[in-house]
Amino acid sequence: MKLYNTMTKQKDEFIPIEPGKVRMYVCGPTVYNFFHIGNARPFLMFDAFRRYLEYRGFEVTYVQNFTDVDDKIIKKANEDAVESTEISELYIAEYFKDADALGINRATYHPKVTETMDEIIDYIKDLEANGFAYEIDGNVYFAVSSFKAYGKLSRQALEDLEAGARIDISEEKRNPMDFALWKKKKEGEPAWKSPWGDGRPGWHIECSVMSTKYLGETIDIHAGGQDLIFPHHENEIAQSEAKTGKKYVNYWMHNGYINIENQKMSKSLNNFFTTREILEAFDADVVRFFMLSAHYRNPINFSRTLLDSAKNGLERLYNLRDNLEYLIENSSAVELRDEELETLKVVESYKDKFIEAMDDDFNTADGISAIFELTRYLNTEATATSSKEFLTQSKMLFEELTNVLGIVQKEKESIDDQIEALIEKRQLARKNKDFALSDQIRDELKQQGIILEDTPQGVKWHREV
Repeated sequence: MKLYNTMTKQKDEFIPIEPGKVRMYVCGPTVYNFFHIGNARPFLMFDAFRRYLEYRGFEVTYVQNFTDVDDKIIKKANEDAVESTEISELYIAEYFKDADALGINRATYHPKVTETMDEIIDYIKDLEANGFAYEIDGNVYFAVSSFKAYGKLSRQALEDLEAGARIDISEEKRNPMDFALWKKKKEGEPAWKSPWGDGRPGWHIECSVMSTKYLGETIDIHAGGQDLIFPHHENEIAQSEAKTGKKYVNYWMHNGYINIENQKMSKSLNNFFTTREILEAFDADVVRFFMLSAHYRNPINFSRTLLDSAKNGLERLYNLRDNLEYLIENSSAVELRDEELETLKVVESYKDKFIEAMDDDFNTADGISAIFELTRYLNTEATATSSKEFLTQSKMLFEELTNVLGIVQKEKESIDDQIEALIEKRQLARKNKDFALSDQIRDELKQQGIILEDTPQGVKWHREV
């Protein structure tokens, strides 16, 4: 397996620290609102990557944090006249609702900043004691110039760097690039006691502390959105390696941006959507499939047209699954026939194509292409004359591959008596050559989301995805 490593700017052979085990950290949400569709991409993509690692036999310890202390949380709490914890706990619960809908599995650990405060304070004390941090009037800063390798992830020389987004500019800092490890308490803010006075952590320190707490001083994979490379992940490296003297992360993975209708997502362009808003308009299964249809490192364009296309593609996969179930139920031949052995080898070859694609830097786009090739093949080879054994093995392989990606997971719903009666009525109308009534019933069922398919084996139905 090869992974594109942001640090080396090339695909590197993946060799975990401990054979058979993977330590993986993914930056989680700041919980002051519903997470937006741009946030959804790393949560979903790296959930799928974790699933694939487990499919390949690795034991994965997966950590995704919650930033539950932040300026935005405090601002929201003050606006709503409630405690910060009320805001953060509310939106942690809402995060899980949307994540569950998207098929995102729970992490092994979901640490919170507020539950890691003692470790954060001890970490900062060590940095200060070893000359990597300094305190001024209750604020503690990391001295960037003390870490000679600063800028190695983003490939920027320290002298060329400018203070960018999310770097506090302060006249009291020795260097404008120095970043806050501990912030002195301000009026109306939550605070914790520390050797430097009451205050709270800076943003970057939390991930270093929580990742090393649960995964050790060197971890296999650290992942997140491309926007986090600088300064967040750059700062994580500096403070972590200054603290331990060891390499912090072996493989850095970053996903590309999401554009909305070919434009960068922003509130000023009025194209800023939360995941909750998207899920009100589109089935979560479609959104997950759409995200996985592009390589994680490539930018992705989010539009209604493309989601409709994804819906149609996903429907083809559901149709194959339902067709195989129907054929298995109605097959009269039980045992695998000799001529089906070669056909089954071809079916198995699509699994090899899937693994080859996924082992090449987690290429879900090509992995899904392999699933569609399998679908086309089975649409031809799986027939009413196929043996139950061939159909069952084909269905098992199809579900094995789709389960890895967390797609085609919805069970086929049973239909109520009224819909069943309409289908029977339509069948009778067709038998009596009353095609006007037959078409009318078909259209009526379609309005209810029931799609009929007339086949030589009889009428089959499925719900629209």
